[in-house]
Amino acid sequence: MQAVILAGGKGTRLAARLNGRPKALVDVDGVPLLERQLLSLAAQGVDEAIILVNHAADQIAAYCTSRNAFGLARLRLVDDGEPRGTAGATLACLPDLRDRVLVVYGDTLFNIDLARFVAAHERSGADATLFLHPNDHPHDSDLVEIDDAGWITAFHPKPHPPGVPRANLVNAAFYVIERRALEAWRDATTPCDFGQDLFPAMLAAGSRLFGYNSFEYIKDLGTPARLDKVTDHLRRGVVARASLAVPQPCVFLDRDGTLNALRDYVRGPGDLVMLPGAAAAVRRLNEAGRRVAVVTNQPVLARGECTPQDMRAIHAKLDGELAGAGAFVDRLYLCPHHPDAGFAGEVPDLKIACDCRKPKPGMLLSAARDLNADLARSWMIGDSTADIAAAKAAGVWAILLRTGEGGRDGRCDATPDAIADDLAGAVELILSASRS
Repeated sequence: MQAVILAGGKGTRLAARLNGRPKALVDVDGVPLLERQLLSLAAQGVDEAIILVNHAADQIAAYCTSRNAFGLARLRLVDDGEPRGTAGATLACLPDLRDRVLVVYGDTLFNIDLARFVAAHERSGADATLFLHPNDHPHDSDLVEIDDAGWITAFHPKPHPPGVPRANLVNAAFYVIERRALEAWRDATTPCDFGQDLFPAMLAAGSRLFGYNSFEYIKDLGTPARLDKVTDHLRRGVVARASLAVPQPCVFLDRDGTLNALRDYVRGPGDLVMLPGAAAAVRRLNEAGRRVAVVTNQPVLARGECTPQDMRAIHAKLDGELAGAGAFVDRLYLCPHHPDAGFAGEVPDLKIACDCRKPKPGMLLSAARDLNADLARSWMIGDSTADIAAAKAAGVWAILLRTGEGGRDGRCDATPDAIADDLAGAVELILSASRS
């Protein structure tokens, strides 16, 4: 595999930490960022790296020479001569690219299973695959929309218009791209950025772009605050624990009555009202390194009372409410089915008995596979006996909340492992148990 590392930036926002060095050589807990990137790539089978440089190129060249290629078979530096933007710099070295290339931004620290990432790209047959994830600052990130199969349908570059809900799915600036897909753009006007310019243009022209959504670790450290955060994550083992090789402690959350107020049914974004303290409780789980998945029955889809587009807007609002508190969920799963017929406007294909509607454990088990859950250390939090029964069937611990239905639904004979007044109380129970 060949990698291109975009290391030409000045790092203006990091100037106070650079001491005259280029951004690629910023100290990250005692090791220059570029060295961390190259060692990680080499350890996973990347045999050639092309580092695209511009600002302080001589310093980067001297450092690479002193380190003897970092275990790579070939390491080259290419000075593009002028700022061209991330895509423009890559297109300028198109003759040097192999048929498939990994594109890495020079201000990111990552712990990503490259073989799995590339395999997903190969299975999709995409022209390019983008690493996507939710984060705690979507308001100043480039956002991406995908369909149910993972194909990218829209890009929403920052800044975002106020009051317009967007799903929290962020372009993490880590790509695998087929060279043939770039050929038509070799003469693109520069400066040209991947997220802001080239990918939206490729999508409009009919290119197939795939979204790879993963909880694995990747963060940019382009500001002092973000650099400090990444350094803290390294020291506390957060980066190492985010690996797909490490089973993850997960928390599965019901939606209605747990995160948001239970008010009949949520049929549109205006019906979703967050419960006090719920978003802050999710942030505590994020900060503690717990994977968080929402698992929710949504029979309004089967009954024809809510369209798939409406549901996406509802969950975009949920993402926005969480993001306002610096929180996010790693994945959201919903069951659109309902077994009983007889509703005006119902959708016949969804009026079925299924394995995903709680109290069945299907959604939890799907989430557990996707998030590499350690079920013995995972929890379900919900307000109904169906939530508790689903937890027991999936083999995870269960907390019943007094919010929402408060267990008064009587649908299942299931006993929780604990009871809490609200989501904040449940999260405190979980985090206290992990400390004991």
